Amino acid sequence: MDTRIGFGYDSHEFKSGVPLRLGGLTLDHPEGLAGHSDGDVLLHAVTDAILGSVAAGDIGTFFAPGDARWKDADSSIFINLALEELQHAGFRVANVDTTLILAAPRIAPIAGEMCARVAELLGIEIDQVSIKAKTPEGLNLDGVAQCHAVVLVERVQETEDLKSMSAVIESQRQLEDVVDDLLSSVHGVPKKRTITPAYDTEDIT
Repeated sequence: MDTRIGFGYDSHEFKSGVPLRLGGLTLDHPEGLAGHSDGDVLLHAVTDAILGSVAAGDIGTFFAPGDARWKDADSSIFINLALEELQHAGFRVANVDTTLILAAPRIAPIAGEMCARVAELLGIEIDQVSIKAKTPEGLNLDGVAQCHAVVLVERVQETEDLKSMSAVIESQRQLEDVVDDLLSSVHGVPKKRTITPAYDTEDIT
């Protein structure tokens, strides 16, 4: 079977006054992660890993830095875009393995819930998702959260596999519609459904 591997990495500094988003969940913590979007390092790393597996660029290729449409955006939108690119290339996610590096909060007690959420976003089973966490001992990085992600993808052979992936993408597109409407009504940002690749590899987050 034709398989490929993608690697992704992201990091964000902790910041007071913003919610902490990790793995598609909002966690109870005094500080969140600073970023143009919601700062979800885990979903950003997974997004880049998926895009990298089919040589489709990175987040900055599709979501230009500083674009008001993506201010505080839910990172599920980025996952959805990556899945579309993966589908266009004729592949699907086989499994994903991630490692968070942060001093706090503790991830072990919620790793199962986080795996379930990531599996839901990717349209795969929970046993195809691994989320681990380490502390940055001796690196003087207690104020930063980092994530490494590796994704194995396999070529889709059956029509039913393509239909299943399309269903996941369509459900995630509904979330993008909600964010688009919010930006339009709250910030007065015109709706713009067509994403024009900027080919800018700068990390928007």
